[in-house]
Amino acid sequence: MWKYEKKLEYPVNITRKDLKMAKYILTQYGGPAGELAAAWQYLDQRYNMPDDKGKALLTDIGTEELAHVEIISAMLYQLMRGATIEELKDAGLGEHYAQFGMDLFPSDSFGNPFSMTYIKVSGDYIADIESDMGAEQRARATYEHLMDMTDDPEVLAPLSFLRQREIIHYERFKELRDYYLKKKI
Repeated sequence: MWKYEKKLEYPVNITRKDLKMAKYILTQYGGPAGELAAAWQYLDQRYNMPDDKGKALLTDIGTEELAHVEIISAMLYQLMRGATIEELKDAGLGEHYAQFGMDLFPSDSFGNPFSMTYIKVSGDYIADIESDMGAEQRARATYEHLMDMTDDPEVLAPLSFLRQREIIHYERFKELRDYYLKKKI
């Protein structure tokens, strides 16, 4: 399948605690436009692709999205490192701590748990690819919103990397869609 090298696709080295930013970034962990939803969606859809080209692309991007889950996880742990219970409560993370301690749980920034309703599959490979293009654009927009909420270069760098990957994934899905439309598979 793929080789796991025990390093992040993009290094995360956040030295300043920022619990409010951690709460916002949670949405890219378990929210509707987050990395977990994208990974699951693409890895499910790959089986309905009409040829190996589509299957390979969805497998590649789906597994890369799992690597992005790791990056988001590292960001969250580093942003929350050393937080006291009072600080967590003040940042709106008291409920999270009460239920999960300092462990991560896939949710959005409102605390809503990850839902399989975020996964879009239709049984029609063109419709699925179009949905994937939309998912990448929503994720890009979310990263841009998150970037607007901080001036910390240690947080901006991985967010910028992840945003750029969304643009590249969008382009790859667009190329695949155009390839299928031209071939009339």
